[in-house]
Amino acid sequence: MPPETLPPTPEAAGLSHPTTTSSSRPRIAALDVLRGFALCGILLANVKPIAHMIDTVGFTQPVVVASQDDAWPGLGLFVDQRFFPIFSLLFGIGFSLLLESAGRSVPRPRLLLLRRLLVLLTMGLAHMFLLWRGDILTIYAVVGLLVLLPSTWLPRWAVAGLAAVLIVTPPIFNNHHVALVPGLFLLGSALTRYGVIDRIERSVRVPAALGLVFVAGAVPAVWLQVETQIGDPHFNSWWGLAGLLIAGVYVCALLLLLKTPLRPALQRVFAPLGRMALTNYLSATPLVLLAAHLIGSSPDGWSSATVLLIAGAILVSQWLVSTLWLRRYRQGPLEWLWRWATWASRPPLRRTP
Repeated sequence: MPPETLPPTPEAAGLSHPTTTSSSRPRIAALDVLRGFALCGILLANVKPIAHMIDTVGFTQPVVVASQDDAWPGLGLFVDQRFFPIFSLLFGIGFSLLLESAGRSVPRPRLLLLRRLLVLLTMGLAHMFLLWRGDILTIYAVVGLLVLLPSTWLPRWAVAGLAAVLIVTPPIFNNHHVALVPGLFLLGSALTRYGVIDRIERSVRVPAALGLVFVAGAVPAVWLQVETQIGDPHFNSWWGLAGLLIAGVYVCALLLLLKTPLRPALQRVFAPLGRMALTNYLSATPLVLLAAHLIGSSPDGWSSATVLLIAGAILVSQWLVSTLWLRRYRQGPLEWLWRWATWASRPPLRRTP
C-alpha cells in the first residue's frame, strides 16, 4: 500500500488477532505467525519512505517505487508490495472473527465494531500527522467503515462475489494497489464466514495445491514486471498482480511449514511480533526516523544492505521486547488500549500466575 500497507490487520491490518472476552475462541497460532512474517516485510518496504521524513518538510512520498537499479533487486521483486495483501487479508479475517465473538457477548456487536474502527482511525490520523504521511491505519479504518462494516449485513456468498470483483478489477484497469484493499478485506471476511479460517491449522492439501497455482502465476507475472519499465502504462498492473501472487505463495508456504518440525521455531520468531503488530508497526516509525537522523545521508542513496541492517536491528529489538512483554502481559500496550476503547471497559492486562 502506500508504502507497504500495513498493518494493520481490524487488527490493524490484520494487525493483531482480536481477543475479546473471557469466552473468546482460542487464538489461531497460524494467524499470529502470518502477521509477524508480514510485519517484517512491511518494515523492509517502509524504511526508505519513512526515512524521507528527514529530508522533507513534514511530508513524504507515501508510495514505494520499485528500485530497478538497486544493487540487489530482491527488495523490488520479493518485498515491495508483496506483504500488504497479507495484512489486508488478515484485517478482514480479524474483523469477522471479532464480529462472531462480539455477537456472543453483546447485543449490538456492530456498534462495538464501529467504535473499534473509529479508534483505529484516530490512531492512524495521529500517526499520519505527527510522524509519517504514509500511514496505512487511516486507510484501513476508512475502508473498514465504508466496506467491511456494511458487508456484515450481506450474505456470505455476496461478500465472496464482491471480493472477487474488487480483487480482479484493479490489475485489469491498472489502478493503484490501494484499490485492492477493499477486495482483500472482503476476501478475509468471506473466508472466515465460510469456516475456512477455523480449518486453517488442519489443512495440508489445500495450501499445497493453491501454492502451486500461485507459483505458476507468479513466475510470468514477475518476469513481465521486470521486463516492463517504470512509467510504462502496464507496469502497475504487472507489479500489482505479481505482488498478489507472491503474497499467496508466502502464505501457502508458511502454512505448509507450520506442519513440519519447523513450527516451534516459526512460532518463536514470528508470533511475538504478530501478537503485538499494532504496537510494533507504530513504534517502527520513530525508530526508523532515529536511524535516518543518525546516518545523516539521504535515504535515496541507501543500499539494500543499509535498509536490511536498519530493518533487522529494529525487528530484533521489537522481537525481544515483544517476547519479554508477552511473558507478563496478555497483549501489547497499544493492543490493550485498543481493546479497552473497543469494549468500553478495562480488560485485564497482566497475566495471572
